Amino acid sequence: MKKWTKEIEINAPIEQVWKFLDGSVENMQQIMPQVVEQKPIKITEEVVGSVYRQKYREGKRTEEYDIETLEYSNASNEKKLKVGFTLAKMFEITAFYELNKINDNKTSFTYTVTNRPLKWFVKLFLLFATDKVVVEFLERVKKVAEAETVRQ
Repeated sequence: MKKWTKEIEINAPIEQVWKFLDGSVENMQQIMPQVVEQKPIKITEEVVGSVYRQKYREGKRTEEYDIETLEYSNASNEKKLKVGFTLAKMFEITAFYELNKINDNKTSFTYTVTNRPLKWFVKLFLLFATDKVVVEFLERVKKVAEAETVRQ
């Protein structure tokens, strides 16, 4: 299993950053443009255990998978969202988003992703995997959230 954890400071209020992770599909698409669609399959009152069917476009291919909410907390100074899904029956992936309020206009965002191969031959691909995608995602969230702060 591979695990990457990266952190970035964002010059935007915590609620503004959170809405891209825990909001509408339109908001999510601003930071994850490959997400084509997300529909609720099972919604729980406590959020944990909720399942969404997500369609994700990679080039000309569209993958569809179910994402389960594994952890969720939405306090005013600290927010957490952890989701898990199986990609192409080959990888079991978790994504953990942690936001911490630094002050009214600054948020710390920590992103942890794990990738566990489900087939022996895909383990080789993980040997060459880097944190590039994780870093690019953090930078995209920062750019989108800060751009919206400027517009307000």
